Amino acid sequence: MYPPEEQPKSQTRRTVILIIVSAIGALAVFGYAVWSLFLRFLLPRSHYEPSTVYTIGKLEDFKFGIETKFLKQYRIYVVRNTERLFVMYARCTHLGCTPDWNPGENRFKCPCHGSSFCLGSEFDKDGMNCAGPAQRPMDRAKVELLANGQIRVDTSRLYEWKKGERNVFDEPDAYLKVEKS
Repeated sequence: MYPPEEQPKSQTRRTVILIIVSAIGALAVFGYAVWSLFLRFLLPRSHYEPSTVYTIGKLEDFKFGIETKFLKQYRIYVVRNTERLFVMYARCTHLGCTPDWNPGENRFKCPCHGSSFCLGSEFDKDGMNCAGPAQRPMDRAKVELLANGQIRVDTSRLYEWKKGERNVFDEPDAYLKVEKS
């Protein structure tokens, strides 16, 4: 090794560069720690959730029966019968699971139950509870017909028909009247 006064200039430069890079790294780590522990709590947080209002098509797009194509995207079933079109929010009113539509039995069945020891919640084609521990029908979402003929659904506004209370499924925004043709 060289005595300090006889070190080559290239080794001195390396030492200086190493000290500068180490200092920048330490400042970056310290700055990130200050940001993550203290300063970010002073700023508002944004949490983006999917929209609860959307259009699903026109009335003539829906044939009679249960439409399941919106189940994965919006967690809804669209039901059309001879008098009404309404939208059921696909949530069991017992434990909150998503009931499956079984066209062979003409029923919705909750997958959270169904073992040989427990009768799972079942709902008829209109979402009315007919078996199992669910104490009320499946909820219905607000629906409205727009001027351009599109159907708008709002799942932030659900109609819940609680046991012993009046039928909220007959309220004007809980369904669309289907004209008999």
